[in-house]
Amino acid sequence: MKIRFWGVRGSVPTPLTPFQVQAKITAAIQRISEKDLKSPDARQKFISELPSWIYGTTGGNTSCVELLGENDSHIILDAGSGLRPLGKALAKTERKNFSIFLSHFHWDHIQGLPFFDPAYKPDSKIDFYSAVEDARQKISLQQEQTFFPVTFDSMAKNAIFHYVKSGDTLKVEGFDIHVCQMSHPGKSHSFAFEQNGKKFVYATDVELSQQDFETTDDREKVFRNADCIVLDSQYTVEEAYKKANWGHSAFCFAIDFASHWGIKKLFLFHHEPTYDDKKLNSILVAARWYAQYIAQSDLKVYLACENQEYEI
Repeated sequence: MKIRFWGVRGSVPTPLTPFQVQAKITAAIQRISEKDLKSPDARQKFISELPSWIYGTTGGNTSCVELLGENDSHIILDAGSGLRPLGKALAKTERKNFSIFLSHFHWDHIQGLPFFDPAYKPDSKIDFYSAVEDARQKISLQQEQTFFPVTFDSMAKNAIFHYVKSGDTLKVEGFDIHVCQMSHPGKSHSFAFEQNGKKFVYATDVELSQQDFETTDDREKVFRNADCIVLDSQYTVEEAYKKANWGHSAFCFAIDFASHWGIKKLFLFHHEPTYDDKKLNSILVAARWYAQYIAQSDLKVYLACENQEYEI
């Protein structure tokens, strides 16, 4: 089982600004010594050893994660702006059937759909899974011709919508899937995907509280002893308190939650759009320190970054 990140930001797409690019160049130049310039190999070594926040970027697209399993099983999680580059990649393959799970219908989780290239192919079939009974009508709203030139029905001719609810268990693309409702304005749902003894959890847009640590059948099925979780960790603690009821969590709360449920790997996700790469890297450093010294957990903590693929 593998996951690949195509969109990791929350709320709104966040491209790198010219100032941020200049700051990266400045930070790199400040690290150069004479020995780093002596040969092509030395220069390449210097570049390869730069901190990831300088050499690369976390990414600016909104939520979209690809889940790959055995026997070509394939799931798409949310349809933020990251769905556009994913669609470009999938359009080059022979794949015709697509299963898209939507955590909820806030715009940063559906805004990529009008730009999903495979949907324009007449032989493509798309199955949507969500906890919204009138999902087709809601999805279609953003493509009314006032807002977009192509309607949803004329684009995705073979779209089928499946209603799921908290506590449900279903089987899609060879995965056993469990559903759990989370605390978020308008409600959001988390999904656990199990295959061949591995469990992966997608849990974006959740404002964690004491209630989420309490044992219920739904939470046991979704979270208990998962191998990996992609979890909303948009804020620092200070911001989480200032933005109570906004529907997102602090990174340390995410660590406490993952540790409580016996989860092995945590990917910090749904990054705050005002945070640059340096700030996000500092959060990762703080999160790993917190997991080791405060939570006293063996939890492995990572930062979700676009175009990165991980084995579960």
